[in-house]
Amino acid sequence: MAQAERGTILTVFAILFTILAVSNLLKPLQLNEATGFVLFGARLSGMPNAIAGILAGLYLLVYAYGIWHMKRFVVGMAHAYALYVILNLLLFMYSDAQEAQVGLFYLLYAVGAIGVSLGSAILLTKRKTELA
Repeated sequence: MAQAERGTILTVFAILFTILAVSNLLKPLQLNEATGFVLFGARLSGMPNAIAGILAGLYLLVYAYGIWHMKRFVVGMAHAYALYVILNLLLFMYSDAQEAQVGLFYLLYAVGAIGVSLGSAILLTKRKTELA
């Protein structure tokens, strides 16, 4: 069976998730205080930040690989990641409203993050029969 073509949107999503994976893999370096990994609304630092950043980065690399190669396993990953993104944004907004500074930037970031993660899950689900 021939591999299905990814198409432009899934290609862009795979590239975006790869960039995000690299960003998360760099979290342990904490280049500035605002770069700590946010896990279920709490900004991490120290060893928890290093572990969570690396695990999230690896997850996203596998996710991007699955999209790039049109693998069926990626559908479950997509739904789990979309749910995580939505919960994480909501919990961050409510856990520390001062730090989250819910304004135009946060709103645009949230729309982009939810749009890409949920859009990827929906598109992959619609194309599930084409995945190897």
